[in-house]
Amino acid sequence: MSTYLLRRLIYMVVILLAASLFIFCLYALTPGDFITNNLKLSPERKAELREIYGFNKPLIDRYLNWMGRALHGDFGFSLAQQKPVLTLFNEYVWNSFLLAITSTFFTWVIAVIIGVVSAYRQYSWFDSLVMVLIFAAMSIPSFFIGLFLIKLFAVDLRWLPPGGMTTTGSNAAGWAYVLEVLHHMTLPVIVMVLLGVGSLTRYFRSNMLDVIRQDYIRTARAKGIKERTVLFRHALRNAMLPAITLVGFELPGLFGGSLIIEKIFNWPGIGQLYMQSFTVRDYPLLMGFTMFIAVLTVIGTLLSDILYHVADPRVRL
Repeated sequence: MSTYLLRRLIYMVVILLAASLFIFCLYALTPGDFITNNLKLSPERKAELREIYGFNKPLIDRYLNWMGRALHGDFGFSLAQQKPVLTLFNEYVWNSFLLAITSTFFTWVIAVIIGVVSAYRQYSWFDSLVMVLIFAAMSIPSFFIGLFLIKLFAVDLRWLPPGGMTTTGSNAAGWAYVLEVLHHMTLPVIVMVLLGVGSLTRYFRSNMLDVIRQDYIRTARAKGIKERTVLFRHALRNAMLPAITLVGFELPGLFGGSLIIEKIFNWPGIGQLYMQSFTVRDYPLLMGFTMFIAVLTVIGTLLSDILYHVADPRVRL
């Protein structure tokens, strides 16, 4: 295991270096930037700012300078927000994490339960209804579902707030603040669960259909074990093994999968900050965020491999 981890860590470093070069070149070679698109600046002031920020230097010098600072934890300075990139990440990323981890938890719980029951009752009315709802949820755009739920629950019924993380002007503290945040995050969590539960339910349903036809499941039933125990202890445990592969994609998905949702519900997360920065071409922040997602992707892949080894002793790394 130690040899495998050492080899993977070396691969991770090489992959991240290659990803950093690609990310930097992608944004650096894109026409226009924050300074060029700012119509309020005179040509002389633009030339002065480009000199200050080093935009007029050769591409390789700019990359080495950016990478050298990144290795010391400095991803640059946001031109639009006028703050260090890591400072902005620390201000916004935890809001996104709260929203994403909550929706991910409910998505997996609901998908597992529905997928198991749907596979057990294959071709029943429940299975048919689930498949119809799954395809409906997967085919409707996220912005439409979000706006529809805002119209229904916030405008018409007035049960839930239409957006934001807290009520404007609120001075709530302690448990009152926690309840207020939970109240505001209900709608975006519902939308994210609806968007994610469809494909995940199909995945668990397909795996369960393969597992419950195996000989050891028939043997467990022949021993007189309760059907619930057979399904959730014997069948589900083995059906979950292929799902471990998805863990590697869930980690970066926690922060990269809610960009549109945060914009629709005005949630002060890293996704909305990214969209704002993309509009004004704030490349230092965009490069830092993209590099952050690349690091999470590599770490998530490593965790997926390790968990697969732990869950299935037959797998040797």
